[in-house]
Amino acid sequence: MTQLSVNVNKIALLRNQRDLDIPSVVNLSRVCLAAGAVGITVHPRPDQRHIRPGDVWDLAELTAQAGAEFNIEGNPFSGPSGSYPGFMEIVRRVRPTQCTLVPDNPEQSTSDHGWDVKENTERLGPIVAELQSLGSRVSLFVDPDPSQMSHAAAINADRVELYTEPYARAFTEGRVEEAYAKYAIAAAAASVAGLGLNAGHDLNLRNLAKFVTIPGVLEVSIGHALIAEALEMGLDATVRAYVDILSSDQ
Repeated sequence: MTQLSVNVNKIALLRNQRDLDIPSVVNLSRVCLAAGAVGITVHPRPDQRHIRPGDVWDLAELTAQAGAEFNIEGNPFSGPSGSYPGFMEIVRRVRPTQCTLVPDNPEQSTSDHGWDVKENTERLGPIVAELQSLGSRVSLFVDPDPSQMSHAAAINADRVELYTEPYARAFTEGRVEEAYAKYAIAAAAASVAGLGLNAGHDLNLRNLAKFVTIPGVLEVSIGHALIAEALEMGLDATVRAYVDILSSDQ
């Protein structure tokens, strides 16, 4: 069964519009876990526009108490900035279950491409080794490019996370079969390379069921669409709807 990790960045983004602790990132993360999510994902950025370091500490405590997965994603080369201690300092303190490395920069509104692992081998290799020494599973955010998989395996990454926004866009535009085939080929290459497979970005209740028929998808991390759907359906019901999709025969 493919597992669900709920990205709670958008909850923090809404909270940050006011100097109040509502909505509560911790309380709503607790709702997600109670509804069947196996974990919580956060992406603490240097500009702290959504998840803040304090949220990371609080969620580390919550997930530890719940026996749930904690996935921290971000750019390992993001250094200290004001009260932001730097990405690697955050994960060194928390030692999350999984660390997903993403090549974003402060100017991006959201992650919009994966690593060129071959070009970044010398930079990423030591980071992967350090994170694994902390006890964290390491996943690299990549485009659906089969050529990247052997390079990810060469630096001993545990998993890759396929960037799925192009799949979601193709689904909406009525050309999903072409995109699906591309992702299936990339997934097969990951399997051949001995990598576990995650996926995320713009997956939703409409397009998820088809995507997870791709063999080997271990985990999906979903935030923006899930929170948007929860505005209509309620958070508990929305998470349960995702879990139902992932629990069905694939």
